[in-house]
Amino acid sequence: MVSEGGWKPKASLELGSRQSKASKIAALIESRRPLAGTRLLEVGTGGGIITSRLAEMVGSNGEVWSVDVDDFRISTEGYQFRLVEGVGLPFGDREFDIVVSNHTIEHVGGRDDQLGHLREIARVLAADGVVYLATPSRWSLVEPHFKVPMLSWLPPRMRSRGLRMSRRGTVYDIDPCTRSELLELVDRAGLNATDMTIRALRMFTELEKPSRVGRMASRTPDRILKALGWVMPSMVFLLER
Repeated sequence: MVSEGGWKPKASLELGSRQSKASKIAALIESRRPLAGTRLLEVGTGGGIITSRLAEMVGSNGEVWSVDVDDFRISTEGYQFRLVEGVGLPFGDREFDIVVSNHTIEHVGGRDDQLGHLREIARVLAADGVVYLATPSRWSLVEPHFKVPMLSWLPPRMRSRGLRMSRRGTVYDIDPCTRSELLELVDRAGLNATDMTIRALRMFTELEKPSRVGRMASRTPDRILKALGWVMPSMVFLLER
């Protein structure tokens, strides 16, 4: 649930940016398997814009579900929705060909809850299924939810205090991972990760209108981006069994 004084998912209600994000997610997934005709689950519906767009790509021969702990949807077409509590998923084992967790894992709680989130995804994932996982890095130079420089660099117990000092919020109810922490959780959940962060960055500049920094990053050689990977604002992985 959204915490009193915590982050509210305003970005997930922006139609244009969410549709562009859906196109990027779809393109990365389809580097592994086509979306058409699949059973797809999105964990973390937000405004539902990405879900509806993915449902269009899946088509009438497939099926799309989405779950969230709150209902902020402004787009409800093309998919079925369930409210949930915690990280448990109300589906049977290996029901879905594709699972999308787009900037959700940092909101589910601490490391134990994050591991539970990934284990539930692994449980409902088909044997040959694909997971799209994206999350901000703890080492983002500017924290992406409240736009406060280096906020998530602080020890967890100091982040809400730092947020209040910035006057951009009162409760920091987010727990971003480092890359190594995230990959450890993925491994413990029984999944294998392929890093798609650089490819996603380059795709972002093709589908959206990035900032000047984003445009500069898109023109930077891969070897330099890899060396600077620890300060990338987001991490993007495809997960498989």
